[in-house]
Amino acid sequence: MRSLSIASTGMLAQQTNVDVISNNIANMNTTAFKRQRAEFQDLLYQQVTRPGSSTSDQTASPAGIQLGAGVRTGGVYRINEQGALQQTGNPYDVAIEGRGYFQVTLPGGETAYTRDGAFQLSDQGELVTQDGYPLQPGITIPQGATSVAISKTGLVQAVMAGDPQPQTLGQLQLATFMNESGLEAKGGNLFLETSASGQPVTAQPGEPGFGLLTQNFIEGANVNPVSEITALITAQRAYEMNSRVVKTADEMLATTSQLR
Repeated sequence: MRSLSIASTGMLAQQTNVDVISNNIANMNTTAFKRQRAEFQDLLYQQVTRPGSSTSDQTASPAGIQLGAGVRTGGVYRINEQGALQQTGNPYDVAIEGRGYFQVTLPGGETAYTRDGAFQLSDQGELVTQDGYPLQPGITIPQGATSVAISKTGLVQAVMAGDPQPQTLGQLQLATFMNESGLEAKGGNLFLETSASGQPVTAQPGEPGFGLLTQNFIEGANVNPVSEITALITAQRAYEMNSRVVKTADEMLATTSQLR
């Protein structure tokens, strides 16, 4: 019976939907996390009668008979809306307002991209991520620095003990992509370039098409808990209705078998 397989595709699709929603809720407090959304597509149709096919010498079928085969997951998209800024008071925390990603160097020399600006200092005074990956271009804070200032446009300056004049330590840069949803999520708030994302374009913060930086803040997740719970309830109800179809189809098959 066709309805069994159709309903099973619906249950699998809603299971994927619940998985995506669960991941959004689990990361609602993850720095700079971007929520995801599952998109679905209908499967191939059996053309019992094609629309416009002849029904007599002078008439044609206006709609035909097209029987669907179910649903499949077409993709899981990342929604790159700006998250709310959260003040931390840590001078090495930097939030991006607008488009852009920080560039970090992985142990193998590969470049990864992140919007998580919760930076720390290494034992050498370098600005690094929570996993110890250094920023590109590298910024090193001198040991005698009494304060560090990071401007909106990414200029990093430090005031040294006994010298009121700030010293310039470096310039932060951001990278943007033509298709941010095409980035490969690596975990640890990191993304990798892919053929779908396009090659990165780098520039200073504040340049056209690039965001600005805010020191002492981090970007929160753009997850709305109320919306996610509502979507979860909707997905649960859809799963239940598909399971009801499976049960009904099974009862129909049982009735048919009893007639033999």
